[in-house]
Amino acid sequence: MKYMLLLYRDESRFKKTDTDMSAPYIAYTQALMGAGVLAGGDRLQPVETASTVRQVNGETSVLDGPYADSKEQLGGFYIIDVPDLDSALKWAARCPGATQGSVEVRPLWSMPPPK
Repeated sequence: MKYMLLLYRDESRFKKTDTDMSAPYIAYTQALMGAGVLAGGDRLQPVETASTVRQVNGETSVLDGPYADSKEQLGGFYIIDVPDLDSALKWAARCPGATQGSVEVRPLWSMPPPK
């Protein structure tokens, strides 16, 4: 089953050390690849590059920034394909993001292929 690991962190704490953080993530990504469970993932641009789009009563609104105002921002994600939630939680605990913020684990909804 596929799970998405959503990596949240307080960007203001890490802007100065971004290059220092690469090595742990490279090692983690290689571990996922070596185990054959990596299905996708990427790092996101800083939160100030985000836009939020809504459709309300036929009207489109576009706001600068993320929808949620929180202390931590979504900084990246991994999609892993593992047998069960316990396996996904173990991989999330090994992620460098778990020590620098939080890692949300969500199962992906399997959609049928288009007809």
